[in-house]
Amino acid sequence: MPTTNAPKPPSRVPAGAPPDGDGIALGDGPVRVDAYIDFLCPFCKLFEEQNGAALDELTGRGLITLIYHPLGFLDRLSTTRYSTRAAAASGCASDGDHFREYRDALYDAQPPEGGPGLSDDELVRLGIRTGLDDSFGQCVLKGAYLPWAEYVSALAIARGVNGTPSVLVDGVGVPASSEAIAAIAMRGPA
Repeated sequence: MPTTNAPKPPSRVPAGAPPDGDGIALGDGPVRVDAYIDFLCPFCKLFEEQNGAALDELTGRGLITLIYHPLGFLDRLSTTRYSTRAAAASGCASDGDHFREYRDALYDAQPPEGGPGLSDDELVRLGIRTGLDDSFGQCVLKGAYLPWAEYVSALAIARGVNGTPSVLVDGVGVPASSEAIAAIAMRGPA
């Protein structure tokens, strides 16, 4: 997708971020899959429940590079900017090499829209349960990746992403399903 008026990358990005700092890359396959998600989005949770294992398999087999773009799109449906805070916490989890586990934990504990969401302390406790250590907690409580989460959201908007989950394969929008992604991935890079 062309990017006009792209925001400037923050000075600090999580481990696992691609060179432009936009998202968290899993795997190193030849086909790029961009998944735009929001941790408050019930449809994103459903996307992961229905497709996560298949996407992990495609990544593990070296067929795709899966780049998750955790967004703050649903901050307006939270009283505490939960989506952005959860996205930032996922960056802290990536620093501890537990992005996948933390992603799953966030969806398992997904709060309802319209409320405060999980507190920062609750976000930390989730991470500790996934095997992260005290440095994760410090990262979350300091808001270390809040600017990064805002950057990822702003860049998604600049690229024309207007909802979650949104999936692109080699820059082309596809249905948010592992079947659609696998069909293109099996053909190889565009």
